[in-house]
Amino acid sequence: MESVARGGTRWKRFAVVMVPSVAASAAIGVALSQGALAASFSVSGQQFKLTVDELKGTGFVQYGAVDVGKSGKHPVAVVGLDSAKITNLCQSVVVPVPAFGNVSMTLRAGRAGGPKVIAKKLYIDADDLKANATFNKIDIGVSVDDTTKGPGPAKNDQYAPGSFAQQAESVKFTKVRQRAWATSAGTFKLSGLAMSVKKGKHECY
Repeated sequence: MESVARGGTRWKRFAVVMVPSVAASAAIGVALSQGALAASFSVSGQQFKLTVDELKGTGFVQYGAVDVGKSGKHPVAVVGLDSAKITNLCQSVVVPVPAFGNVSMTLRAGRAGGPKVIAKKLYIDADDLKANATFNKIDIGVSVDDTTKGPGPAKNDQYAPGSFAQQAESVKFTKVRQRAWATSAGTFKLSGLAMSVKKGKHECY
């Protein structure tokens, strides 16, 4: 799948701090590890957290957009990567269950010393990031419609035409800590996938 459509909304002015942001989510990893994601979706009302020890990617692009779901409209910084290799991925989501309390689902893959997580045509919609980043041949301030070094904006993403974007031939991120609304990928191979479900709040960070 070369692109992913998301729920539509009319663009409204908002400011997104354009920082180098990236991570990879296993929120829907079991399905993605076997094939492509559906062509469109609206985001849930919950965010999830991710940690990554190291991510090496080729073909990087970033731009501002809006994710839409039943919980409303959420401004995000979208990161797109042609390909990525990820070491020690952790993804967690906490679901409040009526009359029971919080339930946490945690997924881990690509443990250090073993096979890495491999993603193709990866898009991450995030609103918070902490990481160390190194870019190779970066362009900052290019029009989102004219990016050439990454996968380009996802089809039907809600963004302002001609708005600010940045791109690079390759990137390396370490010590990633990210909060995201959605992740999608053409393929997502999760080596050593392990899932746990526990009562209470147990997040990756």
